[in-house]
Amino acid sequence: MSDIKIPEMGESITEGAIAKWLVKVGDTVNQGDMLLELETDKVNLEVNAERSGVIAEIRKSEGDVVQVGEVVGTISEGAAAPSAGQTAPAAAAGAQLAEDAVLLRTAPATPPTPPAPTPAPAAEPETTAAVIASPSVRKLARERGIDLTSVVPADPNGRIHRNEVTAPAPRSAEPQAAVPAVKAAEPNPARSSGGTVLDDPAKPIEVIRMSRRRQTIATRLVEAQRTAAMLTTFNEVDMTKILDIRKRRKQSFQEKNDVGLGFMSFFTKAVVGALKKFPLLNAEIDGDRILAKKYFDIGIAVSAKEGLVVPVVRDADRLGFAEIERTIADLANKARSNTLQLSDLQGGTFSITNGGVFGSLLSTPILNTPQVGILGMHKIQWRPIALDETRMENRPMMYIALSYDHRIVDGSEAVRFLVTVKVLLEDPESLLLEG
Repeated sequence: MSDIKIPEMGESITEGAIAKWLVKVGDTVNQGDMLLELETDKVNLEVNAERSGVIAEIRKSEGDVVQVGEVVGTISEGAAAPSAGQTAPAAAAGAQLAEDAVLLRTAPATPPTPPAPTPAPAAEPETTAAVIASPSVRKLARERGIDLTSVVPADPNGRIHRNEVTAPAPRSAEPQAAVPAVKAAEPNPARSSGGTVLDDPAKPIEVIRMSRRRQTIATRLVEAQRTAAMLTTFNEVDMTKILDIRKRRKQSFQEKNDVGLGFMSFFTKAVVGALKKFPLLNAEIDGDRILAKKYFDIGIAVSAKEGLVVPVVRDADRLGFAEIERTIADLANKARSNTLQLSDLQGGTFSITNGGVFGSLLSTPILNTPQVGILGMHKIQWRPIALDETRMENRPMMYIALSYDHRIVDGSEAVRFLVTVKVLLEDPESLLLEG
């Protein structure tokens, strides 16, 4: 017998949630086969079989939080899957655990009438009968105030299923008239949330479990606002010259480097040039110390289905435009296909986020702690610009925003940093010198 254990996932990750089981009890697996997907705070990981054999037990359901080293199932080496006529309590228990999350999502509003109950043996006193139910079913029963000993299971093995907890049948013929009145008066977490009734047919509500990544994003953003003295300063950039370069060089750049010439390489180069002049924007706070970093690992925010992630372009100061564009494209593809590694996300020194791709004209980005600076890009908008006292001209303009930690970055320093970014972007040829 071999245990299915949650492997080590990285120095800062101690737990995760089971996103999806890819096997069920009775399945035959070979060594190295993927058994389940594990969702962590940062990335999704695969858990593979360490031995060949048959899945004998599944102890945790989809959505359950598990710790590093925890046993979530077992593999029976060389065993055969239980036949339909065999009594296999372990297999039945594992199958029920794997099905709990599905039943929770797919159970109808009015559960079906359970089959006729199988009578318990006459020789066994009813008051001492053991209750067989999964942890999630027991939890649901506790939340709804249901005594599992009063539920007659339809399962021949005596297991109580979720739909039977939803609409339990009494074991005895004793009157239960007083029970509904008592239940109606009790608060029921399954029926309401924060004063909102969840099962009002006139106002339907879908209850969605927050993913581990979404929970972590929420925690980190609140923590950033709570711990940092965060301020934002704004400026605008005339994108005329960058658009002109992209128009003239885009095709030849693509043919030569097999990657498109986007805006992110210009902004990454401009940020690196500004960080060299204002190094405190490339630092972090460690207690009463400032850690001034002498390298430039720039995080690029990417919106993925599971939530925002910020993979890192390493040593951006040493990369050319094509290398930056290629690295960003590769990281974005990995983020959207959910194949990012922990190493792709760790160690950034400064971040860039581009709300302009979604049409944002202006915003205040939140720090990606422990970093002390983040640059926000926005939509390019044609606006009339005064060239001097008498001349006006329509120009492609972009608002840019710098959020910074005022604990170590003064306002004047932040403003001059953003002005430096503006100057470099409006004179793109200077970015070659700053590289």
